[in-house]
Amino acid sequence: MTRTALALSPHLDDAAFSAGGTLARLAARGWQVVMATIFTASVDHPQGFALACQLDKGLAPEIDYMALRREEDRAAARALGIDEPVHLPFREAPHRGYGSAPELFAELSPDDRIGPNLADAFERLIRDTRPDLILAPQGVGGHVDHLQVVRALRGAQPPLPVLWWRDFPYTVRTTEPKEPLKALFARLPEQIVHLDSDAERRKEEACAAYASQIGFQFGGLEGLQARLAAEKRIERFRLLGSLPTDLRDAGFA
Repeated sequence: MTRTALALSPHLDDAAFSAGGTLARLAARGWQVVMATIFTASVDHPQGFALACQLDKGLAPEIDYMALRREEDRAAARALGIDEPVHLPFREAPHRGYGSAPELFAELSPDDRIGPNLADAFERLIRDTRPDLILAPQGVGGHVDHLQVVRALRGAQPPLPVLWWRDFPYTVRTTEPKEPLKALFARLPEQIVHLDSDAERRKEEACAAYASQIGFQFGGLEGLQARLAAEKRIERFRLLGSLPTDLRDAGFA
């Protein structure tokens, strides 16, 4: 029977950036891999900070920014060798009242009541996919969308096991990245996944597919490649539960 892995990506790039090599390895081992991105809704006529987030990437106001990013996500999934991605229709934080870059990495707004809706959506998604393994962010960096995903997934009481990934590139921007949920994950054992050359290549191709983000995040393709190379073919997680027996090998040590 085919096993299923469900990766819950806050934004259209997070799963590939943080766990793309692991997703590629799972697919190569015959797993069905479902990459579901949460905040993907298009918004007509963006204004203020939401519009600025589009303009600072060189995209004109009339472009459907999220439609472009959803296409990038599909290209990334093809590069990883996984299923067509799933796109949930929730709005990113700049469209939910967060009005500046600092606000994206501050406390959750009391007016941001998206959590219960996310938890309901996760419960449906888990019910539909019946995953044998879930992958999700730890919230390293403190982005409010990432934190909402962690809270909602925990509220949905997901089946085990869960591999909680360290959110790249926040992990490499400073020597001590912000980790508002560190205490929550510190008690869980670390799980290291070693990438073979094929998984490393697929991850690099998948990350490069998010062309609208590469300049903003890494200063260009060479910057992305340098950051990925510095990871030395390793992806790090915290493991809740026990890995399926077929993953307990040298690659999933």
